[in-house]
Amino acid sequence: MERVSETIQKSGQKPAVVLLSGGLDSATVLAIAREQGYAPYALSFLYGQRHSVELESAKRVAAALGAVDHRIAQIDLRLFGGSALTDEIAVPKNRAADEMEHGIPITYVPARNTIFLSFALAWAEVLGASDVFIGVNALDYSGYPDCRPEYIAAYEVMANLATKAGVEGHQNLKIHTPLMQMTKAEIIRTGLRLGVNYALTSSCYDPAPDGTPCGACDSCTLRKKGFRENGIEDPLHYADTETKAQAVR
Repeated sequence: MERVSETIQKSGQKPAVVLLSGGLDSATVLAIAREQGYAPYALSFLYGQRHSVELESAKRVAAALGAVDHRIAQIDLRLFGGSALTDEIAVPKNRAADEMEHGIPITYVPARNTIFLSFALAWAEVLGASDVFIGVNALDYSGYPDCRPEYIAAYEVMANLATKAGVEGHQNLKIHTPLMQMTKAEIIRTGLRLGVNYALTSSCYDPAPDGTPCGACDSCTLRKKGFRENGIEDPLHYADTETKAQAVR
């Protein structure tokens, strides 16, 4: 605790916990937190997700973007299942945009952001931090209920009633959601301006064992759309693209 305070005093930066999955959005959020003058402490989770390869991306992103520290918390949401990401349920593929805009998809992990934010809140209290960053989005968000502005506002109210630091007046937690009203294309433009190397990231819900993204899940579809709308090529190579290329040959 004292070492953290000394580091912050010397740097003149305030500490902030940044939830970092290793994906495009969270990498951009880490870059934004750094640009805003915070000392970012990155927090990732091994939670039983089928796409745990994203954690290798999180390590690379944290190092590349200068996180002060990067922790990986281990919990196992496979205990409950109920999601294509944590259970033996097929990940939806090749869904049209109008399909993604209606209903809550099976890739929703029950209470995931509530759990993640609770861990972030705990670390923030230990760090003496009042700021948490999360890459939720209300536009290209695939219908997840825990990515909505009203959810974040409600959690922030609860969080400020939940900790010793909050009750004693040492912490007034603010949950930063800088991507909330951005399209995927706008997120990518912001990240590129801030020097994010998207080749280090992993967004796929159902990657191959070597990490190659499928190119057909909702997350891949939205990511590819964002790069396409910017008129630039995604630095990742997709399995569906390679399959098509082989078919042509």
